[in-house]
Amino acid sequence: MDASTTARGLGRAAVVAIALALTVTGCSSGSSGSGGDVAKTVVPTQDAEDNNPQPLDKIKDGGELRLALQQWITQWNPYQVDGRYGDAVDIMGYVEAKIFRSDAKGVFHPVPEYLTSAELTSASPQVVTYKVNPKAKWSDGKPISYEDFKAVWQAANGKAPGYNIADPSGYEQISSVEKGADDQEVKVTFSSPYADWQNLFKPLVPASMLANADVFNNGSVEKVAVFGGPFKIGSMDKSAQTVTLVRNPDWWGTPAKLDKITFRVMDTPAITQAFLNNEVDEAPAGNATAYGQLKDAKDTVIRTGTPWDEVHISFGGNGAVADQTVRQAIGRAVDRDALIKVVNQGVPVEFKKLDNHLYMTNQAGYQNNSGDWAKYSPDVAKGLLDKAGWKEAAAGQPRTKDGQPLELHFVLSDGSTQAQLDMVSAIQNMLQQVGIKMDIDKVSSKEYFTKYINQGKFDLATWRNTGSFPLSNGVGNFRAPEGDNVFGNYSKLSTPEIDSLLKKAAGTLDRNEADKLYNEADAKIWELGHTIELYQRPSILAVRKGLANEGASSLADTDIAKVGWEK
Repeated sequence: MDASTTARGLGRAAVVAIALALTVTGCSSGSSGSGGDVAKTVVPTQDAEDNNPQPLDKIKDGGELRLALQQWITQWNPYQVDGRYGDAVDIMGYVEAKIFRSDAKGVFHPVPEYLTSAELTSASPQVVTYKVNPKAKWSDGKPISYEDFKAVWQAANGKAPGYNIADPSGYEQISSVEKGADDQEVKVTFSSPYADWQNLFKPLVPASMLANADVFNNGSVEKVAVFGGPFKIGSMDKSAQTVTLVRNPDWWGTPAKLDKITFRVMDTPAITQAFLNNEVDEAPAGNATAYGQLKDAKDTVIRTGTPWDEVHISFGGNGAVADQTVRQAIGRAVDRDALIKVVNQGVPVEFKKLDNHLYMTNQAGYQNNSGDWAKYSPDVAKGLLDKAGWKEAAAGQPRTKDGQPLELHFVLSDGSTQAQLDMVSAIQNMLQQVGIKMDIDKVSSKEYFTKYINQGKFDLATWRNTGSFPLSNGVGNFRAPEGDNVFGNYSKLSTPEIDSLLKKAAGTLDRNEADKLYNEADAKIWELGHTIELYQRPSILAVRKGLANEGASSLADTDIAKVGWEK
């Protein structure tokens, strides 16, 4: 539950962690913020969770966990395109049926409170049989059944008109969802193979939430009517910008340790002071200013992890950057190593440069596919701009074409950290060196995604994508839009070849062959000039001492029922 700005990945196998949610790239710290660099002495590992693991008998019954929200959550349907905000996805995993949970190595396991088994029962055609725990039920008294699986599939597969879905990947490959031996046995048949089937129906929500297009799009706006997790929403106070979770009295599993979890909206810079004032129990410490203030704070521990979490520069799809050659020129004009140094100052974990759009550096299958497309060379950048018809002007002036100056707008949230401001200022200077004028347009953090990124109103922008694991979860970030549905591809840049490779990879059950296909697609994404990957962002989190089974995220999912305070 790292409280940083992001676009997060809804795990549903095909819900592709598409930049879900979205929030500003909570990147690291400002060079101007606090004292210089520190030794990179902390090395998070992939297969361990820095979360103070404790058995339940060592944890108090009761208590409150207080967390920050990056923005007010409007849409609570995780399958609707506006329901992909990272915090909303996390919370829905606590109040609805999270049927699978990944461990620290990224291996998925059925959650026994929901599933007694889930198995691939046929390979050709691919058939998955789920057996639902007969105790599992929704808060309205209805048992969890095949009807809920069927409703998710029918709403999310992209075939029903009017459903403004987040992403159909995985669901569009399903040909039927049927009742098995009884209502609690579910047979899901695929028309073509889908490797990451364990990431579908996650979280499972009641069929009533998806009843028709209007209910799907509008029925969960600022409310959640039916619950199926260890917690339920106790209150939503829009004026106070708080959401409170309380134990679900209808929960059939082991009761959650915490009495309640309170989320309060605040800008990233405010979280540090709120932590120091004992108003929240976790605070991002991934920048020099925050880390410097938090590392020695009373009753505080710093926890680190290596999650699926990337920071990038995105291109819009309009104006000058609609030209692939211009995008490629910018890729050569930006010195990624220098930008990473700006944001990596003053924190104890090295930010590793990312040369792949689909894999993190610590994932099996990762390889550098950036080729020359992101190799810093202002001279090459100038040559590409010449080729695109943008002529050099007088010293200090932007290039011109058909009498128009080459002027781009970098859209930036006004809640950005100092580090992010420093990084964007550095980009501005780099582009100026090759004849591109870059204006920095600060916009409201509350409207950053809804009015700008989601609508493609930017030439350049930066944010984080998180949780795009397993691999098919990242497909939506690069797939071709369909009508008004851009999935997670806010630039709307795509090619049929990339689409084909990604679709084929997601349907390949052989992991080695799938890795080859994903990497072929990634090389084409670099060539397209879709996104300039910068670095894999480690999770660096200040946590109130005594908090157990919770901390810096890695590839594992939080088991919220086990989170609590040590006795």
